[in-house]
Amino acid sequence: MRIHSRLLIFPALLLVLSLALPNTAQASHTDDDVRMTPVVRAVQASAAAVVNISSARMVERRTGFEGNPLGSFLNDLYGLDQKRQFRAENLGSGVIIDGAKGLVLTNAHVIAGSSDITVRLQDGREIKAELVGSDSDFDLAVLKVETAQPLPQIRMADSSDILIGETVIAIGNPFGFSHTVTTGVVSALNRSIKTPDGVFTDFIQTDAAINPGNSGGPLLNLKGELIGVNTAIKSDAQGIGFAIPINKAKRVMNELLSTGQVSPVWLGIFGQSVDQRVAAYYGLAQPQGLLVTEVSPGSPAAKAGIKPGDLIQELGGVKVADKNHYLDILKNHTRGEALSVKLKRGSQTLTIEAEPAPLTEDIVLALTRERWGLIPSQARQTQGVLLEAVRPGSPAQRLELAPGDLVVQIGNIRVKGMAEFLSAAMAYRLQNNILLGVVRGGRLYYARLVL
Repeated sequence: MRIHSRLLIFPALLLVLSLALPNTAQASHTDDDVRMTPVVRAVQASAAAVVNISSARMVERRTGFEGNPLGSFLNDLYGLDQKRQFRAENLGSGVIIDGAKGLVLTNAHVIAGSSDITVRLQDGREIKAELVGSDSDFDLAVLKVETAQPLPQIRMADSSDILIGETVIAIGNPFGFSHTVTTGVVSALNRSIKTPDGVFTDFIQTDAAINPGNSGGPLLNLKGELIGVNTAIKSDAQGIGFAIPINKAKRVMNELLSTGQVSPVWLGIFGQSVDQRVAAYYGLAQPQGLLVTEVSPGSPAAKAGIKPGDLIQELGGVKVADKNHYLDILKNHTRGEALSVKLKRGSQTLTIEAEPAPLTEDIVLALTRERWGLIPSQARQTQGVLLEAVRPGSPAQRLELAPGDLVVQIGNIRVKGMAEFLSAAMAYRLQNNILLGVVRGGRLYYARLVL
């Protein structure tokens, strides 16, 4: 009897509890409800366009007694020293930017290397997604999901209108907790972050809590509009998060949608890092900046009026440390973007605007021909790039390179084919001393190309 009585009482108790507890999902609130703050209204207007993203890729790991002094013996004894594939999963966030087309904006690192991407909507639906395009330099990616009905989409703001101190809202999937809302303020604008992967510039800094899993989610203003894409946290500090401004994200997104990739850009400047002698000449407290030694005719720099002898101190509001830093900063900008250049010309300090242009394959090949003297063949090789010709009087000819030589390394980049050759030429275009790995007659030689 005791068991039966419990079975009868328990459903009744559930019924009482369900009646006593308010149904928050269905509760309606009037405009004069004091709880309907601007933050609540912004979240209600935009949360449905925020998605959780799970991506998976196969990774290879070695099994067995690794790290054990008797590891080799035990692996042989039990046959455990093998490589096995494991499924690695990554969680992140995203935001629907075009509900009719099913387009989702997120971070590139959220889906990097993944072969299986799933988008989960606020209403619980899970939809497979395909990658439209991504770019690691900007840490942005665009996904596409197929849906019969239009999806809710976010409204975009103008991030050039952001106010330091204004309230912002982050929505994401931190640690797997779906649609988590945090608030804060805009702490600063145009922040730069240096990572092992390079320099990232033009971030919105916020104290809204941004944790692992928030990457790719939206940063909103009080109108519920998208002002940035949450992308990074500073692990050694509390209350510091970063987001990519939406104006910058839109430029990248448009290129990804049209071509699947973002074209690298250039200004047409060649130069050298500042040494103590140059710093003293310009009255600098320490060596810093890029001294312009040459400007390519017809380039954006030439059109903007930059001249040899100018000392570039800032690019896009970021102080230039040296020529490598200059290239790292330039990677954060796109074509069609007005870029401020602060420079010293003699005793004058000037700030001018230049519009970066795409650094196309044709331009890169022309640069390697004119500056280095290397004229590569388009013929495919199993490894390396074959030289079709060497320009007379060039650094390559002085090095006694010749047609038929196979270039297999430029700097620290292994040249497997034309793609790596072009990437290396872009990366080392400001260098005056470049290590080359060349195969001739079946033998590998290393030589330095000095400009």
